[in-house]
Amino acid sequence: MTTTLRDSQPTYLRTHTYHGLAPGPRLLVLGAVHGNETCGTQAITQLLQELDNGPLAIQRGSVTFVPVTNPLAYKLRQRSGDRNLNRNMAPSAIPQDFEDRIANVLCPLLDAHEVLLDLHSFHTGGAPFVMIGPQNNTGTLEPFSQADEEMQLALCTGAPRIVEGWLETYARGVQRRASAAAASNRAQALVTNPNYGVGTTEYMRSRGGYAVTLECGQHDDPQGVAVARHAILQTLALLGLTSLPLQPTPASRDILRLVDVTDRDHARDTFSREWRSFDGVSGGDVIGVRHDGVQVKAPADGFVVFPNPRGEVGQEWFYFAQRRT
Repeated sequence: MTTTLRDSQPTYLRTHTYHGLAPGPRLLVLGAVHGNETCGTQAITQLLQELDNGPLAIQRGSVTFVPVTNPLAYKLRQRSGDRNLNRNMAPSAIPQDFEDRIANVLCPLLDAHEVLLDLHSFHTGGAPFVMIGPQNNTGTLEPFSQADEEMQLALCTGAPRIVEGWLETYARGVQRRASAAAASNRAQALVTNPNYGVGTTEYMRSRGGYAVTLECGQHDDPQGVAVARHAILQTLALLGLTSLPLQPTPASRDILRLVDVTDRDHARDTFSREWRSFDGVSGGDVIGVRHDGVQVKAPADGFVVFPNPRGEVGQEWFYFAQRRT
């Protein structure tokens, strides 16, 4: 019998923890939550060598690095293994797939830390950006009380643009999916689950911490590793875990809010052009065309975010964002 890469699934999650000898915050840095997003993995690997060999030292608090958070997807050189690890993030009493088993190790690891820096990249071209959670609130969807600390973390990464509104936008997308069709299989059940939008950062916030997702650039952009490395070093400086100087940040950043998500309904749904994240659109501009010829238009002036021309049917095709008011 021939054994495939998928058949020989990884059996462990490798982590690297450094404890300073003085008290301080507990930081977690993740790479390759999606297996084809490796800039974080490469930057972490570089810094592990520097920590082990002396140029860099952790002096207080602690930091845990996970270079490859989804080892099956990384092994397969694709976004997911059995499913998207960064959705429906929660422990599972009865794991159904590889990502459930990883989550059963990853969630306690998130619980044990206070701050999360999650390093990603994206499909199409565009400048790096950093995603934050909600403003302070006592609502039911994503209550939060550390927006100021999270904004400082986002600013120190150096990304020129900040994006918010993730979970609220997901909730609207989930409602549409749930009303469109019954959950006939596991994949459909996942994308119509109200917790579908909960990934690493949302889980961290639900456990009392704060977190950002840094999108370091297009998957194959050679500058992505430098972006990830800079963000890690500046996060260590911000939290005082090392003696590195904290570089000044610009007084202002472009802050956008996700307001809607559009799913790909059919394999022949196509974009009207080769979109890049944060390409601007005017209300009424044609963003894509459905397989039956129906045009998908921008609802107002704004920006296309995360366009995925190869998105799976029934899942995210692109997001629409506007400037924060």
